[in-house]
Amino acid sequence: MDLAYAPEEEEFRARLREWLAKALPDLPARPDPLDWPGRRGYDLGWQRRLYDAGYGTVHWDASPTRRLIFLEETERAGAPYVGANFVGLLHAGPTIAAEGTDQQRARWLPPVVRGDEVWCQGFSEPEAGSDLAALRTRAVRDGDDYVVTGQKIWTSHAEIADWCELLVRTDPEAPRHRGISWLAMPMDAPGITVRPLRTLVGPAEFAEVFLDEVRVPVANRVGAEHDGWRVTMVTLSFERGTAFVGEVVACRRTLGLLARAARANGRWDDPVLRRRLGRLNAEFMALWRLIQRNVGAARDVGGAPDAGGSVFKLRYSQVRQELYDAAAEVLGPCGALDADQQWTADRLSSLSYTIAAGTSQIQRDIVAERILGLPKGR
Repeated sequence: MDLAYAPEEEEFRARLREWLAKALPDLPARPDPLDWPGRRGYDLGWQRRLYDAGYGTVHWDASPTRRLIFLEETERAGAPYVGANFVGLLHAGPTIAAEGTDQQRARWLPPVVRGDEVWCQGFSEPEAGSDLAALRTRAVRDGDDYVVTGQKIWTSHAEIADWCELLVRTDPEAPRHRGISWLAMPMDAPGITVRPLRTLVGPAEFAEVFLDEVRVPVANRVGAEHDGWRVTMVTLSFERGTAFVGEVVACRRTLGLLARAARANGRWDDPVLRRRLGRLNAEFMALWRLIQRNVGAARDVGGAPDAGGSVFKLRYSQVRQELYDAAAEVLGPCGALDADQQWTADRLSSLSYTIAAGTSQIQRDIVAERILGLPKGR
């Protein structure tokens, strides 16, 4: 497989670098991590700048390779990440672009790319997390509406969202994977209660969402009725295939910082530690090549990333944790209590990656069944 970039792609990279060099110095100060309304405004303001510069639709209107370059360059330049808008830009938006009608794309995509609206993800439930197909939130058809009742948990950014990509069971008698539908639910609809959940790191970026006979128009269904599981696989392929690209670049930069810190504090003299950091460097280089492979495969078929995204997600989750274990060894107790506590926050956050966006156990099942062709368990 050819992993080199075409000349026009390198031209895109050069233009983007030039624009970032001009745009980033004018950014306002970042808000407090606990101030989610402030972070919403900051993140949407950055998205508006991207839109005005012609980069607003890069996550679904550009080739997979250009998306990869965009994420690589913005992370290297220290630009804001998608933040509060990550569900809209990286999950719901690409799904609607791939599966929605012309009317749905016209309604929901422009406000996301302009930085006008935020989406949250209403997939997991208290008894349907890794086993997502066990979801029990019901949607009963009533004329031109679905009447939705149930509970969601770990709903990303629900307290500041305008819309929710919502999975519901529309046919309780159908086999588990066949009675599900994918809805776009307005978060200001009557009957919605949001209770923020504070994480180990501090910010309340997740919430419980309780739905009490919430009316959602049938026109807000993306894909056919009862075909939501297939649509969801499109969403998850984006989540596991390309959504972590910027974080790999960030981890490679973090590894470089650790190497410099080890040279400065004498830890570099330990050959075991040097080998450990060298192996991590090799791991992240391999992950970057895997990203290029996955993006190339998506480009070749003109669609979403394939099951190779699960291979990436599985290994990246583990290597990220190993990176911050190494950081604790290099920096010691003083580093763990750094002034802005960023190292501490990043290390604690790394613990969630083997669970978030599909547990490592689920990724192993996907790799076994869809790539290796092994039989499904009974």
